[in-house]
Amino acid sequence: MEGQHVRGRGKVADLSNLVKLPHTIFALPFALVGATLASYEHSVRITDLFLILTAFTSARFAAMGFNRIVDRAIDARNPRTMMREIPAGKLSVGEAATAVVVASGVFFICAALLNPLCLMLAPLALGWILFYSYTKRFTRWAHLVLGFALAIAPVGAYLAIAGEWSRPAGALLVLAGAVLCWVAGFDILYSLQDMEFDRAEGLHSVPAALGARGALAVSRTLHVLSTVLFVALGFLVPGLGWLYFAAAAVIGVMLVYEQSLVRADDFSRIDAAFFNVNGAISVAFFLMVLAERLLA
Repeated sequence: MEGQHVRGRGKVADLSNLVKLPHTIFALPFALVGATLASYEHSVRITDLFLILTAFTSARFAAMGFNRIVDRAIDARNPRTMMREIPAGKLSVGEAATAVVVASGVFFICAALLNPLCLMLAPLALGWILFYSYTKRFTRWAHLVLGFALAIAPVGAYLAIAGEWSRPAGALLVLAGAVLCWVAGFDILYSLQDMEFDRAEGLHSVPAALGARGALAVSRTLHVLSTVLFVALGFLVPGLGWLYFAAAAVIGVMLVYEQSLVRADDFSRIDAAFFNVNGAISVAFFLMVLAERLLA
């Protein structure tokens, strides 16, 4: 069984495990970073934060649930994933599909309650994150598509508070790029586990295409670029100071540590690199950004 499971029995536990609910910790803090950056020029209501959190969680639920439905036959053939809820018979396709439809509806309701811009962009955001589920069938760069999907979170949260694009315009693009590179980098590490399976099944990934050493080189390059973009963001957003740059430095150090856990001939610590380090990165970064905002 894969790690980070919610313990317990029943449909609630099964649905939580279907979408890997604990993995919400990766991008949710970055959504709050987007809202925090918007608060430098716009007021933030408690209801806005509630709607942002609900919108993010429901969109992620829909995306992950849809992915499990689309990949159910592949998961059943993969020893690492064959005990996931649909191939193991804990949830039917109909039950998973119903949950996806409900989650999608909640996402659109939240977007409508936030502002017209969010509602207008909601179909594009949901469409992109659902599209990701098909990408490993035709491109090795599915990791970048996933990174873009999670990069929507901080941008969407910023727009939810501001109701308009950032000034300067490049700030949100740099933030999105930083998150995209971070996510794509660690997703490449995670996909090392399925390198041989993907090759046998004709599926596409960076490890399947380039091998372990090549994949590690790409992952490390992406994480260096992510760190550079996080630092660059500090120069673009008025009000960010030394505490923000300290947070960017923390990300850089933790990414170096994450990369040290995985070697081309040793994948035994991938789970720790994937969940523990990345969860700590997102939470620590948000808390430091929030602290600077509160002290401003």
